[in-house]
Amino acid sequence: MQITDDGHHWTTTPITADLLRGALDLERTAHGILPHRLPARARAQCADPQLAMVEAQPSGVRLVFRTRATAVELDTLPTKRLYVGAPPRPDGVYDLLVDGVLADQGVVSGGRVQVVDLGAGTAELRPGPVGTLRFTGLPEREKDVEIWLPHNETTELVALRTDAPVTAVSDRGRKVWLHHGSSISHGSDAASPTAIWPALAAALAGVELINLGLGGSALLDPFTARAVRDTPADLISLKIGINVVNADLMRLRAFGPAVHGFLDTVREGHPTTPLLVVSPILCPIHEDTPGPTAMDLSAFGEGRLLFTATGDPAERASGKLTLSVIRDELARIVTERSADDPHLHHLDGRALYGEADSAELPLPDRLHPDAATHRRIGERFATLAFAGDGAFAEGGAVAGGGAVAGGDPASGNAR
Repeated sequence: MQITDDGHHWTTTPITADLLRGALDLERTAHGILPHRLPARARAQCADPQLAMVEAQPSGVRLVFRTRATAVELDTLPTKRLYVGAPPRPDGVYDLLVDGVLADQGVVSGGRVQVVDLGAGTAELRPGPVGTLRFTGLPEREKDVEIWLPHNETTELVALRTDAPVTAVSDRGRKVWLHHGSSISHGSDAASPTAIWPALAAALAGVELINLGLGGSALLDPFTARAVRDTPADLISLKIGINVVNADLMRLRAFGPAVHGFLDTVREGHPTTPLLVVSPILCPIHEDTPGPTAMDLSAFGEGRLLFTATGDPAERASGKLTLSVIRDELARIVTERSADDPHLHHLDGRALYGEADSAELPLPDRLHPDAATHRRIGERFATLAFAGDGAFAEGGAVAGGGAVAGGDPASGNAR
């Protein structure tokens, strides 16, 4: 125990796996613990720096413990990103929950900085110091405390201090929902880690979240399928499509078998787990125009972030993928497979965000939802997947698992 000038009697607790949720692997570093959202074997099979960056950003990862402490300190070493020519990005936000309710937020200044020059195609990592996050004024009673780590900032955990002992939180018997998707699921442009749409949906549904939303990297990779296969979960959803178009990764001939292969692998570990395949939300630039997606450099030079589709719509005839093509293919695959797999379901992503939503809440950079849209998507997913006859509802309908869930996809109005 350490007594400091502020009068607090600090107890340092080792950060171990029993205090962390949402991570699939913990790496010991020179400073402490680095949570990963893909296991080491998966990381070893792909040298893509984009994947390395996003899987180490702890979207959905949180420290969870029980304590009477009124003050908590967490030392971390963040890695922030700075794009040459663009305004500095805001510091990543940490959300503090007390007994499941958001009680405070904070940031950690300092840390490493990854300087990215898009024009030159270079990245430089500049060293920086460890910083301290501090929360005070917590209620002086036994309570569950959660610290959700920034969803968009690599975070090494260095030390946890409290002014009362902590214990791990026992299993509350809540179902575990594992979700895999793109940067939208990762939380791009959300306000904070508990405001990303999967976290919002999980809170509304009362389930434990494992978020494998990987910005730019939901690409039907076999190692990701194996990670899903090998992770214990009661409910699984896969949001597929936008990154395949963004990267112009494959043609229709390869896409269908790749989806089948991904589902086959997941089913090896979860043969009867409710499995929901979600097609892309509406994204006007890619509805009928193939990728690749490119950054609008003229807008970037003006300090604005906008994306554009660079493909030719005529190339759809040769098998190039658009979101409309992918939605049709996913609906077909799920309908066919659900004849033998009654626990497989499909949700048209336009029921989460469709034409009417796009008119009211357009995607600010043409690709990613803002904070208000994250909330809308999360609320709709909670209704469509976890309530009524949704794929994840208690005693939910099994028959007709291949049917499209939601309201009118064209209007985006969920039922």
